Amino acid sequence: MAEGDYEPAGSARLELVAGVALLHEEDAVVEAMLQGWARQQLGGRGLSAQTVAHRRAVVRRFLAYTNEYPWRWTAAHLDEWSADLVAAKTHRKSTMRSYHNAIGCFEQYLLAPQYRWVEDCQARFGTHPTRICFEANTRAHLVDYEGGPDRRPLTRDELQRFFDYADGRVEQAVRAGRKGALAAYRDATVFKVLYAWGLRCNEACHLDACDWYRSPQAPELGGLGKLEVRYGKASRGSPPKRRTVHSVMPWAVEVVQEYLANIRSRFGFPDNPAMWPTERGGRIRPRHIEERFAEYRDALHLPAELVPHCLRHSHVSHQIEDGADPTFVQYQVGHRFQSTTAIYTGVSGDYMNTMMRKALNIAFTAAE
Repeated sequence: MAEGDYEPAGSARLELVAGVALLHEEDAVVEAMLQGWARQQLGGRGLSAQTVAHRRAVVRRFLAYTNEYPWRWTAAHLDEWSADLVAAKTHRKSTMRSYHNAIGCFEQYLLAPQYRWVEDCQARFGTHPTRICFEANTRAHLVDYEGGPDRRPLTRDELQRFFDYADGRVEQAVRAGRKGALAAYRDATVFKVLYAWGLRCNEACHLDACDWYRSPQAPELGGLGKLEVRYGKASRGSPPKRRTVHSVMPWAVEVVQEYLANIRSRFGFPDNPAMWPTERGGRIRPRHIEERFAEYRDALHLPAELVPHCLRHSHVSHQIEDGADPTFVQYQVGHRFQSTTAIYTGVSGDYMNTMMRKALNIAFTAAE
């Protein structure tokens, strides 16, 4: 390499030593490609190690399916693989899209001229990687939410029954003198926070007690006027998105105040910053929330399609019903597009009747 030349991390010239004969040349080049791609994603793009490992696993799976090297891949290989995955009926649309995205990112890396894989493969094998991912044969990201259509908000009656049952479990544990009273109280508070601030399970699990702040616009809420969500849903391998959620349900603020003042410290881990510590000093996981929610849901004989994420749907729907501006709700829950917020919304019949009456009143007034 001439003095002053720059080779980016992951380039063929850095991953393969010039002039060295490779024992199994094709396999060695593939491994160098994967290793260089990992360096490019971790260093140049700053992606997480977990995202990089997932993408590499997808590419290895595609390699095994095609039984061909990347410089011999064609669009037909991707079409056949996709068709087989669809026929198996075991993959969601979002999963298929993540597979296509991984293959597409690997393809872009190989074809980028600064990484020199095209010229290296041409010199070694007389051929080189070509484009195989096109708009016509890959899954497009059309909407932000791709959950099942059976996911719906809880009605206000279902929500109240659920919260009453969660509170009842705390009272039962206290009366029985059981060790699980603290955990039951914590979990009941978690469910109310999921609903009142419209959080995802993972967002709630990563909360720390120091994530609450005062709001100049709501001094009556004390130090719980707004919540800083630091682990919002990431997209396309980016870091977690941050957002500020303003407290809009005073009753829930009182619930959190009581929990912070009288319950959280009783777990006995003063150095643990977690908002929801476990009995062993750890941090609760989304699976715990899901399992506890399912336990309470089944005890109340509520529909099986209801999951913790439905509390987030409920927050959106009930805020819209109560007259909150849709754009405000959109920013509260961290949706990029208002159309996504609309997917989450399932307003009641009473709300629709009220809106119809308002529309008719305006129309009749204008006609007079």
